[in-house]
Amino acid sequence: MRVLIVEDNTALRESLVMLLSGEDDFEITGSYGTAEEAMEAMAEEPPDILLVDLGLPGMSGTDLIKWVKENASDVDIMVHTIFDDRDNVFSAIKAGASSYILKGAKPRELVEAILDLRSGGAPMSPKIARAVIGEFQEVKVHNDFLLTVREKEVLVGLERGLTYKELAERMNVSHHTVHTHIKHIYEKLQAKGRREALSKAKNKGII
Repeated sequence: MRVLIVEDNTALRESLVMLLSGEDDFEITGSYGTAEEAMEAMAEEPPDILLVDLGLPGMSGTDLIKWVKENASDVDIMVHTIFDDRDNVFSAIKAGASSYILKGAKPRELVEAILDLRSGGAPMSPKIARAVIGEFQEVKVHNDFLLTVREKEVLVGLERGLTYKELAERMNVSHHTVHTHIKHIYEKLQAKGRREALSKAKNKGII
C-alpha cells in the first residue's frame, strides 16, 4: 500500500520512512515537512494512507485532513501526533481522520495500526480511545437529563413549594398537563419523587 508522510520534525520523518520502507506491505510515495508540499504531491498521485502530524508550520494537519477528504476521499488518514487534548482529537476526527496514534507508540504498534486502518479498522492509542468513549458517555448523560423549557418551569415551581393546582394556574395549563410534565421529569432524572428530582436537578445545574 502507498503511504505518504507529513511530519515537520526531520529526524522523526526520516525514522518513519526508514521504518515503513523496511516493511514489504508499504511503499513510501513521499515524505514532507509541510501540508502545502503534501497537497501538491497528492494532487498528482493520492496515496492509500496519509500519516500526518497536526502541529505543522503553515497549514495545520487538521486543515490538510479536510482538504484530503474533499479532494481524495478514498485516502485513509492516520494522525500521528503528540497532541492528546480534546480539541485536537475531535477536530481531527471530525475533519476526516479514521485513526489517531500518539507519538511514542512502539514501531511495531504503529505498523500494525496502519495495516489495521487499511483493512477497515479505526486504530487509536488507548488514551485517545478512552477519551472518545468518554465523550459519547457524556453526551448520553446530558441527553438523559435534557428537560424541556416547560419541565424546567415545573421544577422551579416545585422548588418554590407550589402545589400542582398552583402550577397549573401559573402556567395556564390543566392539572393533568402538570402531572404529565412531572412524570417526564421523574423519568428523565430517574427520580422516585419530588425531593430526589429536585436534588438531582440542583446537582446537575438544571435549576
